[in-house]
Amino acid sequence: MNDTGNGSTRSSTETLASQTPALWEGALEEARSLIGVDLRRTGQTWHTEASPDAVRHFSWGIGDENPLFCDPSYGASSRWKSGIAPGCFLYAIDTTVVAPKLRGIQWMYGGTDWEWFKPIRHRDSFTVQARLLDAVEKQGGKAKSFIIQTGEVLYTNQHGELVCRAIGHTARTPRASAKGGLKYEPRETHRYTPEELEHIAHGIETEELRGVSPRVWEDVVVGTSVQPMLKGPLNITDMICWYSGGGHSYQAHRRATLHRLRHPADAYVDPKTGAQDNPARGHAEQKMARDVGMPGGYDVGPQRISWMGQLMTNWMGDDGFLRKLSVSVRRPNIFGDVSWCKANIVDKRMEDGACLVDLELHVENQLGEITAKGTAVVELPSRVAAVTVLRG
Repeated sequence: MNDTGNGSTRSSTETLASQTPALWEGALEEARSLIGVDLRRTGQTWHTEASPDAVRHFSWGIGDENPLFCDPSYGASSRWKSGIAPGCFLYAIDTTVVAPKLRGIQWMYGGTDWEWFKPIRHRDSFTVQARLLDAVEKQGGKAKSFIIQTGEVLYTNQHGELVCRAIGHTARTPRASAKGGLKYEPRETHRYTPEELEHIAHGIETEELRGVSPRVWEDVVVGTSVQPMLKGPLNITDMICWYSGGGHSYQAHRRATLHRLRHPADAYVDPKTGAQDNPARGHAEQKMARDVGMPGGYDVGPQRISWMGQLMTNWMGDDGFLRKLSVSVRRPNIFGDVSWCKANIVDKRMEDGACLVDLELHVENQLGEITAKGTAVVELPSRVAAVTVLRG
């Protein structure tokens, strides 16, 4: 078994010449060196069980008050006969970040390809198996060269049932001060007019939650759009709530010190105090974000992907089942940004007796920029009982 952290598995007595290295000759070979090996996940686990509290806190962390997830008694009266969790709750069981080696190289979350086979019921417990599938080097406009590591995480419940398979994509990108490092232009926090704020408030207040009213496959019209769902303006409170419910791999106090001794590259010097801190602090602090190469304090990729999952569960209602969700993160979502989560219905079909709907998804900010794109497959009930084979 091998560690998946950003630090090296080399001896902790080795000194680190720089915390902002560029990709070196042989970096790709190092990034590929653990392909096919089962990896330790200690630092990637927040919960091991979908307890009612854990599920509710995850849901609240993305602003989701769906009683199917948050109220066990409501779930018990549903077709599922118990409270369930949204599919992306599994980020709290395992982050899906499979990015070993390459010490000192920042990781940026690129996206997830989710496929669920069973519902996640309250009190389900999980074991995970994670392995690196591939690593490829790419060139880009914001970083001269970076490496994408792709890994598989399998989630198995206490009954030995495979509940989900997730393919996570992580970009390993040198920080801004490195040669060829990540460099976004700084962007000021957007200032909204009273009219814009009123429009935002209306979008939030009128968010659709289908709930107990079944969305039936026969009524879905190809070529139509799903009612958009709004998130933002993003602020530090949103991030605290996400971390509280969705989890993180950060350490505090003595645990943080001991972690940096084991993984000296998984740290960054605070320019104000001279002391070391977690490099992911850039998510919450402008100066650190700029040192990483981002335009400002920014969100977490799985957070935005979970919003897209919420868009689908809001739309499909209690009786639907989200089979697949594949989302790639395209641009940073910085503090002050508003995100419109949108979806279009592109096809409906029957497959092995199941009534499926295919959707295309994207997230658009207040500047009209597409910050994430993806697809989803939703299974819906049918008026013809013989073809209703929703997962039980």
